[in-house]
This record gives sequence, structure tokens and C-alpha cells, in this order.
Amino acid sequence: MFGLDEHIAALGSGGAFALLMGIAALLGLRHATDPDHLTAVTTLLAGEDRGDGSRRAARLGFAWGLGHATSLFIFGVPIVLFGAYLPEAAQQAAEAAVGVLIVALAVRLLLRWREETHHRHVHRRARGPLQAYGIGLVHGAGGSAGIGVLLLAGIRRPAEAIAALALFAACTAVSMAAASTSFGLLLARGGGRRGLAAAAPALGVFSLGFGVWYAMGALHAVPYVL
Repeated sequence: MFGLDEHIAALGSGGAFALLMGIAALLGLRHATDPDHLTAVTTLLAGEDRGDGSRRAARLGFAWGLGHATSLFIFGVPIVLFGAYLPEAAQQAAEAAVGVLIVALAVRLLLRWREETHHRHVHRRARGPLQAYGIGLVHGAGGSAGIGVLLLAGIRRPAEAIAALALFAACTAVSMAAASTSFGLLLARGGGRRGLAAAAPALGVFSLGFGVWYAMGALHAVPYVL
């Protein structure tokens, strides 16, 4: 994002194994702040029950991050070892699926807000960690981590490249859990819940627009720059 990955990776050019692992960890921690991650996770949590506070948010966020890390590692191994990428059509489809996923989360948030605004007590089943893990799998299959994985592919020794990739994926999951926990702590407070209720329509509309733009950008129908 904005060249930050390249600057971080440059710190470890020609460095020792410990330094390379540190750079991989920094890339993973930074990767969790990508706009598509923040939009999707915020919308996911905002569309769920707000009564469970930070612990539920942490579980969902970690499950999301773990799913993302799983597919990131699976698809990253052929890249760092052999420079083998998915066909372009498959990459586009995966990125478009991320946009559709964000749109679905936004619609869920807007529907919940509408029900609560009209004082309708419609029971909507909360997402569990397994569902969040599945959403993370879809998200991780997209190419949003492409720059980070490509930089790790420059590590010449295969064992070090795999170790760096695993650490990169793990730190992404940990960062996502930390971000979700922070959001959950905010929602646990009365002021945070009231603020979210007021901001829900704007957040939903923004996420809806972002998801549509992300999917269209993946298909090269609109300019696509992150």
C-alpha cells in the first residue's frame, strides 16, 4: 500500500535470516491495514450482535485472519518457490469475489440497521468463527497480498522463503485479531454502540460502494489503484 511494503522489504536486502524474519513479520502486520481488510472486517463486526463485546470480536477477527492466512500460505508457496502464479482469469475472479463479499457484508449491516431503526426484533443468526474463517479463505485467495508475497519471493533460499511466508501469514492473522478486538472494545462501551448506530448507514453505504468498486476494478472495468 502506497509503496510501504517495498520500503519495509528494502530494510532486509541481503540481510541475515533473523532480519528477514523481522521484515516478514512487519509486512504481515502492515498487510492487515489494507483498505479492503479494514472495510470488510469493520463491516462484518458492525453487522453482528453488539452484546458480546470484545471477546466475540476477537474470535471473529482471528478466525477471519486465520482463514486469510491459510489461503495466503497455500497460494503463496508456489509463488515464493517457483514463481508460479494463478492464471490471470482466476486471479481476477478471486479479487472480484472479495468485492462481492464486501457488498454482502454491507447489505447485511444495512438490513440490521433498518430492523433496529424500525424496532423490529427479527432474529438474525450471528456469524460463527467457522463462517468467518470461510470468509477469510475467500479474501485471502485474492491478490491483495500480491506485493508482499512477491517481495518474499526474492529470498533465494527455499527454506527461508517458506518460513518468511508462514510468518507473514501468521502476523496478518494476529493483526486482524488485534484490530477486531479494538473494535469490539469500542462497541462494548455505551457511547461506542450509540456512535455505531448513528454511523451504520454511512458505513454500510460506503462499504457497498467500496465493494462494487473493488469488484469492478478487479475486472478492469474501472481504475483500480490501492
